[in-house]
Amino acid sequence: MTTAALARAWRNQGLRVQAFKCGPDFLDPMILEAATGRPVYNLDFTMCGEADAQAQLYRAAQNADLVVVEGVMGLYDGTPSSADIAVRFNLPVLLTIDASGMAQTFGALASGLLGFNPQLTGAGVLANKVGSEGHAKLLCDCLPQHLSWFGALLKNENLRLPERHLGLFRAHEISDLEQKIETAAHALAQLSALPLPAPVTFNAPKNHNTPQLLANKTIAIARDAAFCFIYQANLDCLQDMGATLKFFSPLSDTTLPEADAYWLPGGYPELHLEQIAQNIGMRKALHAAFAAHKPILAECGGMMALSETINQQAAFNLLPGNSQIHDKLQALGSLKAMIPDGELGAHTFHYGSFETTVPAVASAKTRFGKTENIYRHGSIHASFLHFYFASNPIAAATFFNGRTA
Repeated sequence: MTTAALARAWRNQGLRVQAFKCGPDFLDPMILEAATGRPVYNLDFTMCGEADAQAQLYRAAQNADLVVVEGVMGLYDGTPSSADIAVRFNLPVLLTIDASGMAQTFGALASGLLGFNPQLTGAGVLANKVGSEGHAKLLCDCLPQHLSWFGALLKNENLRLPERHLGLFRAHEISDLEQKIETAAHALAQLSALPLPAPVTFNAPKNHNTPQLLANKTIAIARDAAFCFIYQANLDCLQDMGATLKFFSPLSDTTLPEADAYWLPGGYPELHLEQIAQNIGMRKALHAAFAAHKPILAECGGMMALSETINQQAAFNLLPGNSQIHDKLQALGSLKAMIPDGELGAHTFHYGSFETTVPAVASAKTRFGKTENIYRHGSIHASFLHFYFASNPIAAATFFNGRTA
C-alpha cells in the first residue's frame, strides 16, 4: 500500500508515474496499476533478464515523468535482490520502514540498511505504521541529514489490503481500493513535501526487431476472476510478434472466440470449481478446439482447469490427470526452462499438485530443488510454470504455432 500511496501522491501532483515490480509477482502490480492508471511491468533478472529490464526502464522513461520500482521482500533478500537491481540501474533507494514501537532506532536502521552496500544511492525514508503526528516528527528528526524524509503513514486498519493463500486479493475484488489508495496518498502529502530524487539516465537497449513468428495469427486468452495471472509484457510480446489478441471467460462464456491458438494462464480456478464444473458449453468448446488440433497453452491454474478434476470436483477434462490444492506451498522461485527452441524465463508459485500419466517433454528446477515439468498432450502444452515470453520470443512462439516443444 505504501508504494501505491506514494505513486498516487505524485500522480496527484500532475506527474506521469510508471510503476514496476521487482520479482515475478502478479498481484502487487494490479494494485500499482490502480494507483498509477498505467499497466505495470516486472523486473526480474532470472525470469526476465537484464536486457529486458534495461529495455523496459528505457521505454518507460520516454513516456513518464517518474519511474517507481517496488521492491520484493527486504532490500537485500533474494538473488538478485531489490538492492542488486537498484545498483545495476543506479536507482535511488527509498526505504519504507515499519516504525511501530520505534524511536531513534529508526534513523540508525535506515542509515545501516543503506550503508550495508556503499554502491547504493539513498533517496530517503518513509515511515509506516506510525502512532501519531508527534511520533512521525520524532522519526523525521532522528534521520541523518543526507536522508530525505518522505513522510509517514499512521496506523490505520482501514488501509489494510485483504489477502489469501497466493497473496493480496486482486485489485478488482477490493471494492474500496480507490478510496484506500487516495486516503493513504493524501496522508503522505500532508506530512511531507514528497521530494523528487535526482534524475536517472537509462541507456537505450540494443536495437532488435522482434521476429514476426505469429503474424496473421489470432490468440484467444482466458481472462476472468479464475484466470488472471497475465504479464502485460507477455501481451506486448505476442503483439510484437504479429498476433491479434482476443479474450474470453472460461467461467461465464459458453463458446470460444474463433482463434488459431488458446492460452489459459494461471489464477484461482480452485475458488470457482462449481462454475467450471457446470459450464458444459465451455467444456465442449475446449474439447472441440483440442480435436481441431488448435495449440493450447495452459499455465498453473490453467493446467489444473484442463485436468480431469480439481479437489475431486469435475474440471474441463482435457488433460489426463487430477489436480489438488494443498495447505502448504508446493513450489516457489524464478528459473529458466530449457525447451528445444531455447531457454525460456519462468517462475513458479503454487499450492497445487498434478498427478498424471502424461510424459514430461521438459523440466526445470528451482533453486530450492523443486522440479517443474512441462507436459505435452496432443496440441496442449501445460505446466505449473508461468512463462515470460519476452525472455525468448522464438521459444514462446512454439506454444502457439503448433510445433512440438
